[in-house]
Amino acid sequence: MAYWKMQHGQSVVLQDEELLRRRKANLDYMMELKTENLTLSYLMEAGLYKTSETQTQIHGGWEFPLCELRGHFLGHWLSAAAMHYEATGDKLVLAKAEQIVDILAKCQEENGGKWAGSIPEKYMTWITIGKKVWAPQYTVHKTFMGLLDMAQKAGYTKALDVAVHFAEWFYEWSGRFSREHFQKILDVETGGMLEIWAILYRLTGKEMFRELMDRYYRESLFDGLLEGRDVLTNMHANTTIPEVLGAAAWYGATGEEKMLEIVKRYWEAAVTRKGSYATGGQTCGEIWSPDGQLAARLGDKNQEHCTVYNMMRLADFLFRETGDCAFMDYWEKNLYNGIMAQGYWKGSFTHGFQYNEGLPDEGLLTYFLPMRAGARKGWATKTNDFFCCHGTLVQANAALNNAIYYTREGEVCVCQYFDSEFRSEDGGLMIRQMTDRQNGNEPGASGVQRINNVCPVITADPRKLAVELNVSGAGDGLTLKVRIPGWTKGTSIVIDGKPAEGEWTPGSFAELKISGPESRIRLEFRKAITIETLPGDERMAAFLDGPVVLAGLCDEERTLYVSGQEPEKILAADNEREWAAWKHTYKTVGQERGIRFIPLYEVGYQPYSVYFPLVYR
Repeated sequence: MAYWKMQHGQSVVLQDEELLRRRKANLDYMMELKTENLTLSYLMEAGLYKTSETQTQIHGGWEFPLCELRGHFLGHWLSAAAMHYEATGDKLVLAKAEQIVDILAKCQEENGGKWAGSIPEKYMTWITIGKKVWAPQYTVHKTFMGLLDMAQKAGYTKALDVAVHFAEWFYEWSGRFSREHFQKILDVETGGMLEIWAILYRLTGKEMFRELMDRYYRESLFDGLLEGRDVLTNMHANTTIPEVLGAAAWYGATGEEKMLEIVKRYWEAAVTRKGSYATGGQTCGEIWSPDGQLAARLGDKNQEHCTVYNMMRLADFLFRETGDCAFMDYWEKNLYNGIMAQGYWKGSFTHGFQYNEGLPDEGLLTYFLPMRAGARKGWATKTNDFFCCHGTLVQANAALNNAIYYTREGEVCVCQYFDSEFRSEDGGLMIRQMTDRQNGNEPGASGVQRINNVCPVITADPRKLAVELNVSGAGDGLTLKVRIPGWTKGTSIVIDGKPAEGEWTPGSFAELKISGPESRIRLEFRKAITIETLPGDERMAAFLDGPVVLAGLCDEERTLYVSGQEPEKILAADNEREWAAWKHTYKTVGQERGIRFIPLYEVGYQPYSVYFPLVYR
């Protein structure tokens, strides 16, 4: 079973300013949404809603009462609330979440003791007879997941009771059909229903859930993967990703190797063979591209946020099972260029300087991340859209302390580099991680300007990621594994002032033996501007600064001309420092018309391009 255990919850305390800003913005948004509006569809379905009460405050988009997916967001909200509470101990979000679970329990009672959905039960009948309806099982899956997260992460056992009784309805309903008929029913998007049954089987041991797992085994997808057939090209991506997450949960509940093999085959088909954008993401118009052929699909609907979030979940599972560093490199890329690039943007306009010409200085969420030249991000509203990615937005930004530390007996694996603290369950071992920004300022000492020896020595961007790990309580011995990022151009490791011996390959782990009451480890990873060509067209290239994709601020496709064979030298530092911050912004050199490049996650409303045609001369 699992090779590593991901540390989360309050054992990992975030201290990174940017991640904390995003987590707070996320919580503020969640708490701003009123309970009566979040639960409206459930109350209507149970006959508990009075039309005069909140008529002027109805949510729009996919939460509007006429939308067939209405109520899906509340399940995401509950999951995110449970994640926030688990990570921070915030009692206010817990109280609101428990109140909502109580409302769902009341709705379930009014519906006869089983159904707890936001949509009519007859929607399930419609998919059995081929009557068109928009993904009802996808919708109720969100409710189930929210309830199970409230039970597991927030400890509210009432949520598990509601989920179990709700599942009884599905057990009776799905048992009416032959296996052949039910396989056709599974062709209508099921979301993560298989994952729900596997979790409930693991939590309760009830045979009912084992039977549901068997019924929800989707033969065309799973057997196709095992047989090596292409079952993904031009298929809707976020239909199958949750199903494969269900296979992962099945493996976690039973240890059946076949299910682990299905997950591995899916990753090979979706990531290894198809390839990815420089961002780490994929898809155009929500579907998987042909193997290695992304070039023909640069558009305004690339990289759906939901696929980023769910594929990161899959990467976490596969890392826990295999210990392969590639999955953590994948996580890092998608965090910077997906989760951070597609949500909670905030402009840094100060001292009366505003170049956005009256546009907002904040952005909540982009459903897609456009990759075509001269594209713009399309920012969603807080209450008038509520498409699927609103849900993965609140979940992703509630769990930003995930995937930093993993453990197994006698070992800790440091997988991501953000200011944070990890403390073992018994409180004996603590690791404090701090990024040395090499700017002459003391961490956390805003306004302190002591004359120092750093500023006159490090006069320009040091072009490295430097991390201090302070380890206390290692006792007789601890194996500390640290990720050597795949993007690094050189690694230095110093333990208690002495250089560590060894050569470390990018995309692997360095294994360090630590003992004694306290140790200090310094990691330095040299960074460089690199390019990644576009699968399907080697002439098109994106620029990266370490794991971070750089966006060129231009409103049309622009050809870049390369002298020699080093296109990375097209970019030079531009406005590299403001106050105590190295800005990591660049400009082109040797081109007929200049272009500024900034991190993709810093792009707000400006037109930008990720890929550029390169001409060598």
